[in-house]
Amino acid sequence: MREITPAEALAQPHLRWIDVRSPQEVQESPVPFAQNVPLFDDEERAVVGLTYARQGQEAAIRKGVEIVSPKIPQLIQTIQSHLQPHEEPLIFCWRGGMRSKAVATFLDLVGIPVCRLEGGYRAYRNLVVQTLEESATYPHFLVLHGMTGVGKTMLIQRLREEGYPVIDLEDLAQHRGSAFGTIGNLNPRNQRTFDAFLFQALRGLSGSPLCIIEGEGKRIGKVVIPEAMMEAQIRGTHLLLYASIPVRVQRILHMYTQAATDLEQFHREVKQAVSRIEKRLTPAVRAELYEALEKRAYSKVVELCLHHYYDPRYQHSMKQYPVSFQPVSAENFNEALQTIKDIYLQYASAPAAT
Repeated sequence: MREITPAEALAQPHLRWIDVRSPQEVQESPVPFAQNVPLFDDEERAVVGLTYARQGQEAAIRKGVEIVSPKIPQLIQTIQSHLQPHEEPLIFCWRGGMRSKAVATFLDLVGIPVCRLEGGYRAYRNLVVQTLEESATYPHFLVLHGMTGVGKTMLIQRLREEGYPVIDLEDLAQHRGSAFGTIGNLNPRNQRTFDAFLFQALRGLSGSPLCIIEGEGKRIGKVVIPEAMMEAQIRGTHLLLYASIPVRVQRILHMYTQAATDLEQFHREVKQAVSRIEKRLTPAVRAELYEALEKRAYSKVVELCLHHYYDPRYQHSMKQYPVSFQPVSAENFNEALQTIKDIYLQYASAPAAT
């Protein structure tokens, strides 16, 4: 059994990361590419923790052994089932403590070559934070800007589907970056989860000197974009997409309604979102907005929100942006897509992109 650091482990693709923490721990602080094979489930972990609090460490260890002993054969079998012939398990828990040591020992005793992550999840988390704080981590960004509804997210998704190097920050945050950002089947991620997925996305760029992103503010939902990434975004090449109000309304409705299976739930979510911005609207606009809501005239709701809330805020924020913009018409989606591809190829082939 050998111990290695997270940086060393990431450089060895034959290692299969096995996370032996409880499901709740993994949900709150995941390693996206790891396989969870919990030594204790959530209830068992709570029992061991309570035993430790009431009776001390020795009693907690005994309780843990009592819980785990009957599960050892199945635990080993489950881990083996996740291994390809060339792979070796890398076992980790929260701090690289007793749980990972126990599981690694079980595997070692039955002759399975095994590694253990030094410092556990906390060491991995420290590496993630340190990496995201370094400016050298980030490539040159081709940044898509534009008012709500011009199609930035749709373009990012299509470019990703076609194999272009893309980081979709709103997808990583599981939030659409607005007061309406949680409508639909989205579960906004916490900071640790967002950082882990961003770290993994950056590693997946495979050394590409240029990456396409959507221009974002410092915060998306519950998460904050790393300062070094914000600085890299400023240094990037900036495209300003524009489209007419009718086109933008149509795209917004499509984005928010395409996955809506429960129309009543969708209506409640829209009302909740409107309530979060109503204080910034005049009484007359507020009355018109709620009248449209009652009639379920969602096109009118979107149009009012654009005119009286989103567009003024976006125009103000863009005045604070210390960069120059290259305008791109997004009235026609496919033409905008092709224009962005052309600009990407122009910059990707230029020495300045590196």
